[in-house]
Amino acid sequence: MKRLLLCAALLCGAAQAADDAALLAKARAIHDKVLTIDTHVDIPFDFGDGYDMMKPGPRRQQVHLPTMQSGGLKAPFLIVFVEQEERTTAGYAHALSQAFNKFASIHKLTEQTYPEQIGLALTSAEARRIAAGGKKVAFIGVENGYSMGKDLRLLDQFYDYGARYMGLVHNGHNDLGDSAQPKKNEPVAEWNGLSPLGKQVVARLNELGIMVDVSHSSDKTTRDIIAASKVPVIASHSAVMGVSVHARNMSDTALEALGKAGGVIQIVAFDPYLTVTPPEKLAAIAALNKEMGVSGPGEVEKLPAEKLATFEARMAEIQKKWPRSNVKNLVDHVDYAVKKIGIDHVGLASDFNGGGGIDGWNNAGETLNVTLELVRRGYTEDQIAKIWGGNLLRVMDAVQAARKK
Repeated sequence: MKRLLLCAALLCGAAQAADDAALLAKARAIHDKVLTIDTHVDIPFDFGDGYDMMKPGPRRQQVHLPTMQSGGLKAPFLIVFVEQEERTTAGYAHALSQAFNKFASIHKLTEQTYPEQIGLALTSAEARRIAAGGKKVAFIGVENGYSMGKDLRLLDQFYDYGARYMGLVHNGHNDLGDSAQPKKNEPVAEWNGLSPLGKQVVARLNELGIMVDVSHSSDKTTRDIIAASKVPVIASHSAVMGVSVHARNMSDTALEALGKAGGVIQIVAFDPYLTVTPPEKLAAIAALNKEMGVSGPGEVEKLPAEKLATFEARMAEIQKKWPRSNVKNLVDHVDYAVKKIGIDHVGLASDFNGGGGIDGWNNAGETLNVTLELVRRGYTEDQIAKIWGGNLLRVMDAVQAARKK
């Protein structure tokens, strides 16, 4: 009897291994064909002349050309992001300087440093042409309208520099609207949604052909943006409240409004948004950040190499004790959004270099694992193509078609 049971177990194991191999082969074939767009990759805070996209380098980089190649990540949106500072003339000037520096760095990357490996796309047609030529595709997105201060004319410059989406707020309210995560000294709401200037910004972005991004906006601001925009909007890196409660996740009301308006939510691989983080883990991370003098993801990148290695080793211990969200959790949010608003309104993002990264998709080299989980759950090739970029490009086309001549 024991021998029979052992034989049966071996046969089952062999059959399972064969099924897994077939599933992986199917996923890889689909993954190689579709244009995989990641709508939110923060460029390093020290991005500039010393940045080499071919190497991980001394600072943490979850996205660089070799891992993009091995993992099949074909088209990241490189993000021009600035931290929220005081809403003063000096603060706006500093933010704008940082933003222009990052725009220039992306152009240098694609036009001078690695023009044979990666190209900047301004339209969906350009993206497909660049990818068909065997190169990686870069798009540009702007996170936090704080960088424009109160000057609407700067939006025209952002467009000319290549920005194809813009998020109005980040952590903390600004002159454009209320944030989903106010700072400690701020009220829950300052404008009760979108501000008067914010409404002008949405209108001008519509005229320019820049997608409006609702990620980081409060629920009311999000709904105000959707109502104010004459074209579909996006949530470049968000998850859904219906699966896990977090201030940054979209409510069903906002999600349904986004879908009805033709928009798309890019489900993000950001651990705290996908599952509820245990309080003990939050306390351990807070203690580590305080000890290391880190106030946010950007501060981690500024640590000296030796101190950064210590920080990451200690963080790895915390993650081992309280495991992070994984690819299954990510696709749980995808499933929920697809059922709620339809397959045409859901996409994917990583938020690499900005705090993103989960077990199974912690860098660009593991991107195939997401496709594998989608295949495992029964998504077809056409559906996966939509999730991995087709839906986002549809919105981009609609926004650019409505651009004021």
